[in-house]
Amino acid sequence: MKYRLKTLSLAIAMLAASLSGHAQGLHLAATPALTPNQTATATTQADFIVAVVNSEPITNTQVSREIQRVLQQLTQQRRAQPDVRVLASEVLENLISIKAQLQYARDTNVRVEDSAVDQAIQNIAQQNQLNVPELMRRVQNDGLSASDFRAQLQDQIMLQRLRERDVGGRVRVSDLEVDQYLTEQKSNQNLSDIQLNLAQILVSVPETASPEQIAALRKRAERALERARKGEDFAALVREFSDASDLVNAGQLGLREASRYPALFVDATRLLDVGAVAELVRSPAGFHVLKVVEKIHAGLPTAVVTQSHARHILLIPNARLSEAQAREELASFKKQLVSGKADFATLAREHSQDGSAAQGGDLGWASPGMFVPEFEAVINRLTPGEVSDPLVSRFGVHLIQLQERRQVTLSQEQQREAVRAMLREKKMDETYKTWAQDLRARAYVELREPPQ
Repeated sequence: MKYRLKTLSLAIAMLAASLSGHAQGLHLAATPALTPNQTATATTQADFIVAVVNSEPITNTQVSREIQRVLQQLTQQRRAQPDVRVLASEVLENLISIKAQLQYARDTNVRVEDSAVDQAIQNIAQQNQLNVPELMRRVQNDGLSASDFRAQLQDQIMLQRLRERDVGGRVRVSDLEVDQYLTEQKSNQNLSDIQLNLAQILVSVPETASPEQIAALRKRAERALERARKGEDFAALVREFSDASDLVNAGQLGLREASRYPALFVDATRLLDVGAVAELVRSPAGFHVLKVVEKIHAGLPTAVVTQSHARHILLIPNARLSEAQAREELASFKKQLVSGKADFATLAREHSQDGSAAQGGDLGWASPGMFVPEFEAVINRLTPGEVSDPLVSRFGVHLIQLQERRQVTLSQEQQREAVRAMLREKKMDETYKTWAQDLRARAYVELREPPQ
């Protein structure tokens, strides 16, 4: 789970509805269960059931609390307040969808360990720069008991695991889809949405040059182009061939909006990837050999990412090793490591139940998104050399050490995989909508009139 929350109110708002928010926008006819006056005074009225989903009730208080949460969030965002009747209908429908999903998750053995909820609370506290007791105090000040807060987080984690299990396996992104997206982004974007850093070799052509001189200068530029495309050091070629007045920085012109480059340069490099060399460009100044050093598209993943090099020890709970025992054992390992009495690689080789054990738990260099979110969130908080507390993930219990970080420019293939991941997430959302609607349609739902 990612709990990247900037305010406590958002932390409290991260309920199951945030995952099932795709169902919002389904408009029922105005629900008979609530009226604006009933919503406004719900806290002072006796509670009553407004809907039953497969024999489980949804109460007026639950709906009213969710309406108030939505209204509060819209106020904080300075957005227009919706008609309460319409909002009540949407909220009720969303809660019905959530209830059906949670029932299905429990019936199909999706489980959430207490330790996973503990980890989620720690993540929320850290991202709001609070300790856990202070977070819980603020939760209670906002009118939510600690037990209700834990229950809501447990539901959210359960829904996320259900989504990954039942929807994730259905989603595939083909090479053709990646190609189409890249082509559309590169050809359709406004110049203000693209930042470019080009390096150039300029072979000047005097205004008074004869046709024979122009032909000779073109051949000189073509030799530079050929060698650049073969992979020779571009900076060395700049020094050898370029007539530009400024030869510093390997001929680079600097990162700027594409609109600030000559149109000839932009047209020649629009469809090129980082590292590629364009066809020869002729301008009034002469012949230009252009290499794409950096290119940032607003609609594409960044080409420069921060990678992490980490290692871990994994213990998998089983009949002989409970999760609590695994956490205790890894906590003991951490004490030994911090005190200098043990070596991480040695402990990993001796104890880790992971394929990386033979390499001392080494996971290699990893780009964002390569690890499951709960694992990656912990790595992102560590400083080089630091060892984490025991972490529970869907794979078991981990002890992680961050070794180092670096910034790298992704290769063309790595950028394609980043695009694939982005498209997959988008398709996941679309597939999830259909899946959730189908599950909702199969549920038995009874809407009830409020008591008179």
